[in-house]
Parts: sequence; C-alpha cells; structure tokens
Amino acid sequence: MAQLVRFGVSMDAELLAAFDEVIADRGYANRSEAIRDIVRDTIVRADWQGDDKPTVAALCVVYDHHAPDLSRRLASIQHEHTDEIVAALHVHLDAHDCLETIVLRGAPSLLRRLSDQIISTKGVKHGQLLATGAGPRLG
Repeated sequence: MAQLVRFGVSMDAELLAAFDEVIADRGYANRSEAIRDIVRDTIVRADWQGDDKPTVAALCVVYDHHAPDLSRRLASIQHEHTDEIVAALHVHLDAHDCLETIVLRGAPSLLRRLSDQIISTKGVKHGQLLATGAGPRLG
C-alpha cells in the first residue's frame, strides 16, 4: 500500500458544513475518503485535457435497431477500432430500442472522436461518453 501523508486544509465553516452534508448523503465514511475521490476526479479530468496518457472510458448509446442498416454501420465502426474497443454489451430495451455500452481504451482525443462518430450515426437516439481513468496516478 502507498504511504499515507496527512495535510491540513482550511476552509469557511459554511462551506465545510455543506461539504459534510454532501458526503454524508453520498455515504462516505469520512472527509478523507471524499477528498481522495475529488482529487482522483481532478486527475482524470486533467488527463482527459491532454492527449499523451492512454485512458479508459465507457460509451453508452441508445438506438432504434429497426433503423435501416444501423446495426451494420455500428458494427463496422467498432470493427475499424479494435485497438480502442475493449468490449461491448448489447441490451434489448424493448421492441425497438437497444442500449449498447462500449468500453474504450486509448488516447482521449481518439476516444472522443470515436464516440462522436458513433453518437452522430443516423438512428442513434442518444449517447454519452463517460470519461474515466485508470492507473497509478489514481492511487
């Protein structure tokens, strides 16, 4: 396990009270756990601003599987990006709609372009990229 370092933080009492409410609502055991998650989120966001650190993401899209040729087009895009696409989960939501969650790995700019390409494909109703990260920088 990594060495733990203690440090002090000063803040306005009202801000701290509001923070304590939020972390209690989210189920954190203590402030340290919440602050570690905030720091990790900040690191992930910084990594996604650059393009030199490979990272990971999940792309969720909802689409009408009856849309002409859409399933083939989506599969074709995915086959063109086998280095970036780690896995895909396909779920039938109802008689018309499907949800696909695609796990991605690679440079942030490439993953954004790939996600935009999939989301903008005619017949896709909605899509959202969840940019996240992995690795030693997150502790």
